[in-house]
Amino acid sequence: MKNLIINYKVENVVNKVIIAKDIENHLLKDLVSLKSDKKILFIYDENINNQFIKKILDNIKLSGGNVISQKVKGSKKNKSLKNLLFLFNILIKNNFSKKSVIVSCGGGVIGDLTGLLSSLYLRGTIYFHIPSTMTAIVDSCLGGKTGINYKDVINSFGNYYHPNRVYISERVLKSLPNREYNAGISGILKCGLLGNKKILTTLKLKKDFLLKRNFKILSILIYETLKTKITHFINDVKESKKRLNLNFGHTFAHAIEMATDQLVKKDYFRHGEAVGIGILCEIALSNMNKPKEKNELYKLTSDILKSYHLPIKIELPSKVSKLKVQNMIYKNIFLDKKRISSNPRYINLKKVGKPIIKEVEDLNSINEIIYGFLD
Repeated sequence: MKNLIINYKVENVVNKVIIAKDIENHLLKDLVSLKSDKKILFIYDENINNQFIKKILDNIKLSGGNVISQKVKGSKKNKSLKNLLFLFNILIKNNFSKKSVIVSCGGGVIGDLTGLLSSLYLRGTIYFHIPSTMTAIVDSCLGGKTGINYKDVINSFGNYYHPNRVYISERVLKSLPNREYNAGISGILKCGLLGNKKILTTLKLKKDFLLKRNFKILSILIYETLKTKITHFINDVKESKKRLNLNFGHTFAHAIEMATDQLVKKDYFRHGEAVGIGILCEIALSNMNKPKEKNELYKLTSDILKSYHLPIKIELPSKVSKLKVQNMIYKNIFLDKKRISSNPRYINLKKVGKPIIKEVEDLNSINEIIYGFLD
């Protein structure tokens, strides 16, 4: 099938997304034609299939560059200041310049960490990214958000820096564990609910093809999702207006992730799983006067999530105190970085394609929502 390509311009720089069966040749071609100093740092998640990493690394070496490779475990604890400084030292020790290239291969953790590294080293180097998780493919690979966590606050250090190239590989998509693959569906669903009805139709009618990872249908769905995301950030990169809509579900999702990480176990929820629940929380909060069973938007969303084997409740082990989790989620919601006053903000959605950025007016409603999703 034909490769799908997205070009978009930010601050007069044209960036590109390539969705292809074999990305290695595209990567090699881009590295050869690039005006760089031929110094390349390849950072990858150690959990990725070794054969795939070897293929990527071999093609990077074929470009004729001086290549250094460094593996990093793609866990949330490694999105840290310690790792950022460790990678900085590699660049400094090997005399990397502004014309050097950083290539990363990994999920959200690796993308956020290396994106920040690329933006800060000498105020910016050339940056290519190969997302390796479904959530990274359909969401975090685009938009330029970078960051590390500090003092248990997600992305407390960060800025905006766009990868010059993003390569989305069929081989990666086919190799993902089922839970990891399914978790990314919530990022696709989010863009559908924000206004791309073609996405919602495809998720409903092509479920069997998508669960089997039919690349022709899946690549078009990813293309539509990323194009939708671009329309939200292209004129609002630093997130003051329209881009905020892309945080739909995240006010609750990040709070749920942090609380369960602290009180149950690390990575209890995949990010995409938490986002799915967060989307439902924000739809419920948007329609406080309407029972869930009578809310068509809530039913549409929960039905799609369930059809892709995603949770619609915060299910906890019996030994874990629901009250403690509820209190921790509530507390974490007030740590949300989108908050501009004492009250947290969320995306109010009552109808597909009609998001409104709002502050929570009744703080008791937050606890009511959380309680309703604890199982």
